[in-house]
Amino acid sequence: MQVIVRRIALDDVEAASLVMQGGSMTPEREHEHDVDAYWRAVEETRRRGGEVFVAEVDGEVVGLCQVMVFPHFQNTGGWCCELESVHVRSDRRGQGIGGQLLASAEALAREQGCYRVQLTSRIVREDAHRFYVANGYVASHQGFKKIL
Repeated sequence: MQVIVRRIALDDVEAASLVMQGGSMTPEREHEHDVDAYWRAVEETRRRGGEVFVAEVDGEVVGLCQVMVFPHFQNTGGWCCELESVHVRSDRRGQGIGGQLLASAEALAREQGCYRVQLTSRIVREDAHRFYVANGYVASHQGFKKIL
């Protein structure tokens, strides 16, 4: 199996949204046909030095990861990387695709001069937590969110 991790293209948006919905705990908030809204997020992410990567197998989008880069007030104003929307289609998990997405995200973070990569994962996602630990991530903080 050959996995290609690359920058998302406009034609990938609907498929990537469906992959995200398949792994989301709130899929009702996603609207795969609103391609323009997702694409605006891609463009803004890129404007700020980040990227949205997709993983492709046999011409199909089977994974995605959004990489956001921002200046941090700590670490003397160093650059930080936040990963969001890390998803691999359920029938493709356990095949190394997620690890390749993380490797691409981390490479971009290094290129952008980031001192750290961070992410959050819902408490109930124990399989995802094992995956992140296996890929060198440390559960160092407890996260909090408030929906507005």
